[in-house]
Amino acid sequence: MTAVDPGRPLVPSFALHIAAAELSPEPLDPAQIVSGTPEATGAVLWESPDGTRAHGIWQITPGAVTDTEADEMFVVLSGRATIEVADGPTFEVGPGDVCVLREGDRTTWTVHETLRKAYSVRI
Repeated sequence: MTAVDPGRPLVPSFALHIAAAELSPEPLDPAQIVSGTPEATGAVLWESPDGTRAHGIWQITPGAVTDTEADEMFVVLSGRATIEVADGPTFEVGPGDVCVLREGDRTTWTVHETLRKAYSVRI
């Protein structure tokens, strides 16, 4: 049995319609932008008490960006993108696709249609 930190309230169970979720701006580092004018937004829905895991929603508009990934699994809810892993595979992802990226993967995301995903990440 896990001890509960009395100073940290428990988050109750919940359900959320992801397509209607309100997202907040998550500005991209200009050095990440390869082409276009992509804009990212997101919402963290849950974070572990120790801050090492999170679940949330993230969205990005068309363009191309680079990133260095954390351990993440996500499901694409809408939109379409090509994700190229440096020295690795290239993925074409769209609605209903699940993708697993590993910590340290250097990626280039080419977003063809605004992409919204639900994710679980180890930070």
